[in-house]
Amino acid sequence: MRINIDQLQFILDTFGDITYKDETKERMSYEESLRNTVKEAKLADEYDVDAIALGEHHCEEHSVSSPETVLTALSLVTKNITLGTGVTVLSSDDPVRLYERFATIDALSNGRAQMMIGRGAYTESFPLFGYDLRDYNELFEEKIALLNELIKNEPVTWKGNLTQSLDHVQVYPKLEKKLDVVVGVGGTPESIVRVAKYNFPVVLAISGGDPARFKPFVDLYHRTTHELGKPPQSVGMHSLGVIAETDEEVKEIAWDYIKATIDRVSKERGGAPMKREHFEYEVNNGAYFVGSPETVAQKIAHMIPAVGVQRFNLVYSVGGQLQKHRFQTIRLYGEKVIPRVKKLLKEGINRN
Repeated sequence: MRINIDQLQFILDTFGDITYKDETKERMSYEESLRNTVKEAKLADEYDVDAIALGEHHCEEHSVSSPETVLTALSLVTKNITLGTGVTVLSSDDPVRLYERFATIDALSNGRAQMMIGRGAYTESFPLFGYDLRDYNELFEEKIALLNELIKNEPVTWKGNLTQSLDHVQVYPKLEKKLDVVVGVGGTPESIVRVAKYNFPVVLAISGGDPARFKPFVDLYHRTTHELGKPPQSVGMHSLGVIAETDEEVKEIAWDYIKATIDRVSKERGGAPMKREHFEYEVNNGAYFVGSPETVAQKIAHMIPAVGVQRFNLVYSVGGQLQKHRFQTIRLYGEKVIPRVKKLLKEGINRN
């Protein structure tokens, strides 16, 4: 893989997990947790992180159910960082409303909005907004097609089946440029080919195992894009991570938070609790980016060419965590990890 250091992007992702207070370790209120999400984005901006992405969830352990509302607030208190989602559940949203909200954020932020859409690994939004899960695939197929028309900034004529029909409708605010849209996928050939068809950049959600096993999907994406005669687009990966000053310190922090999250999801889906040996495997050889700045940087620098990605999304808030631990991960990621990754990759290029 040919690496262009200047084109790499380093991003922070959060699902808006409810934070815990540093002093008492009590769970924060939703209001305080949301306000701290704004502080986290401001800190990421100060440390020159390329983008922050807010996940959409509608459940008890997450505070961000309306990421666009939070991004609107961020547009007014940050300067350079790209403001995105990770992901917006397109299947249970209205593409017209979605376009309007993101076009508004883009205007307020001087062109820094980025919409990452997906089908949704969590499906709580479907019954909440009146959608039938039996239409899971069809909803996404139709809505991504409609959104693709809307972002062209021209009047849209559209015959809907599961969506509204439009007759030469211009959607506002109309932007001077095309809205930045990325698609998040779990990693199936069908999903990869669909994204290539629309020529959107893609981000692979890699939650376990050796990330390099996703390389065939990256190759499929680029091959399909080329065969369709479309310009190349970037591919990214998104994985869990916690960073602290030392490897010994961070492992104990991450074990508590990641295990709690994995156990909860596993229980909901009929699985077993996480064992310590599985956690250690993921930290040492798999998809958890847990460690000191040097350890995490070395792993990212290895995985970027191994998977074939141009952007790396670190999910920094898994399990809620004490607020100080979230601030620490953000600071170390921007201050030490990102510069170190770039240096390691540059050294590798020069050796070759």
